[in-house]
Amino acid sequence: MHEKERHRIILSAVQEKPVATVPELVDLTGSSEATIRRDIAALHVQKRLRRVRGGAEAINPPQFVGLAGRPFRVNEGLHAREKQAIAREAVALCQDGEPIIINGGTTTFQMVHFLANRRMQVFTNSFPIAEHLLKHSKNTVMLSGGTIYREQNIILSPFENDVTRNFYARRMFMGAQGLGPLGLMEADPLLIQAEQKLIDQADDLVVLVDSSKFHRRSSLILCGLKRIATVITDAGIEDRHASMLENAGVSLIVAAQSARADAEKASTSA
Repeated sequence: MHEKERHRIILSAVQEKPVATVPELVDLTGSSEATIRRDIAALHVQKRLRRVRGGAEAINPPQFVGLAGRPFRVNEGLHAREKQAIAREAVALCQDGEPIIINGGTTTFQMVHFLANRRMQVFTNSFPIAEHLLKHSKNTVMLSGGTIYREQNIILSPFENDVTRNFYARRMFMGAQGLGPLGLMEADPLLIQAEQKLIDQADDLVVLVDSSKFHRRSSLILCGLKRIATVITDAGIEDRHASMLENAGVSLIVAAQSARADAEKASTSA
């Protein structure tokens, strides 16, 4: 990642929360600790942030605290081909006319390309998903209410009286921070609270994760494996992770190489 892009992400991160730690910034940028420490030192000298023990904080701390996790723009470019293939398999589960929920995320966003010729009732908390479907499809789209989190491009509400409770879905499609023996993991308590409400509105929970997510962990558990009906991932999944899902009674769909190639072709021609 170029230095200017790292600096943009670091400055964004310190505006989203009181203190951005070095490990968090390493995760966001994919850079080494030494590189991040040099970047923090340089931005400190430029008076664009304040260096603190173990990380950095904003010169003018934010009044509104954002969500933990990588920004949408950063995640969008990671494992792009795998995400396209996974999204194609997800849409293949849908029947025209079915109500579905699509949780915001970069893997679930790829579903919009394969939904272009479908006729679904789609509830989402993602501005990019809603905008694309409105412009490029005939699907019926409903947005959730709440606060807009610009970095993740999602809308979340901590309140019980939002529109979420009025929508029923045959399936909910979502990504995750990580997936392990204890279940589905997320990075932020507000995400957990909002996503649990969405999960309650769907019969089946379908999780879209590339194989790298089986190696990632978070301290926050969204739900156990027993709540998940299906996991869709790429061919990089290890046998031990496939066995973990099988033992929990979770159906596994592996996006085939041919599906990845077709998805890439469709994306290129679009």
